[in-house]
Amino acid sequence: MTLLIIVITLAIIFDFINGFHDAANSIATIVTTRVLTPFLAVLWAASFNFVAFFFAKYVIGEFGIASTVSKVIWTQFITLPIILSGLVAAITWNLLTWWLGIPSSSSHTLIGGFAGAAICAAGFKSIHTVVIIKIASFIVMAPLIGMLMSSVITIGVLWGFRKVNARRADSVFRKMQLVSSGLFSLGHGLNDSQKVMGIIATALIATGHIDSIEQMGDWVPMSCFSAIALGTMMGGWRIVKTMGTKITKVTALEGVCAETAGALTLFLTEILKIPVSTTHTITGAIMGVGSVKRLSIVRWGVTINLLWAWMLTIPVSAVLAALIYLLISAVGI
Repeated sequence: MTLLIIVITLAIIFDFINGFHDAANSIATIVTTRVLTPFLAVLWAASFNFVAFFFAKYVIGEFGIASTVSKVIWTQFITLPIILSGLVAAITWNLLTWWLGIPSSSSHTLIGGFAGAAICAAGFKSIHTVVIIKIASFIVMAPLIGMLMSSVITIGVLWGFRKVNARRADSVFRKMQLVSSGLFSLGHGLNDSQKVMGIIATALIATGHIDSIEQMGDWVPMSCFSAIALGTMMGGWRIVKTMGTKITKVTALEGVCAETAGALTLFLTEILKIPVSTTHTITGAIMGVGSVKRLSIVRWGVTINLLWAWMLTIPVSAVLAALIYLLISAVGI
């Protein structure tokens, strides 16, 4: 029971860290365009992170992404030391990338850590390969979908507002950014909170407290959505700079287009029940709006560095989790 409590506590801590690590995804453009101050922006984003719980429970009616995460490892191979190792590895990598200002994926960190510990414990037969390949494929698919959507939306908006006075248009889009950033934060809460729900549900299943994810009490999703909202309120200022200024300079119009495209991408993956990276999604969307003006405006060198960080996240987290599992096993936990 003690180890279960430790695992659940660490899972909620990871969710909190995920919130401040990914806060920049929701607020980078709205802060960069000075629509809101950083303080008000994080409050705005955190509110929608929490509202996402009610949207998932009463509008969508299920927590599909949590179910997918719980299936990364075959049930018969799941143990608390495996989950513990994955969580410690994920928290370590998240804190390191936050400190370095690298917008890596909390989602893939968690999946990589979970899978790596399981492989170390029981071999490759312990992981659900189809589920992991599906999740890993969206390392590429999520930013591409976000980029395509934002390009189309930007072109449509520019055409629709082509006869509107520039100052008036800017005023309109600054107000619209409140809506678009709110929608993206809603998608962020929907997607990221459920990943930790899946981990906690897996721990409860492994210890015989529940038989399936559908049986978990409301305290699990409520805790996860609350933790990510509180984490978002702590901010993620190092990553704001990378997301809001280093990829391409963003205006209010472009901020609306990028956030709307990012939100639509997250809602789509919610329907598909695939956990994706909000970081990858919004990065692709920001690249899309920048490339509409001119391909050279996007700082592709920065983007390539981000891509390397994304590609390395799962294997690095997996190796780190495997090493932690070996350490845990050696001390008899």
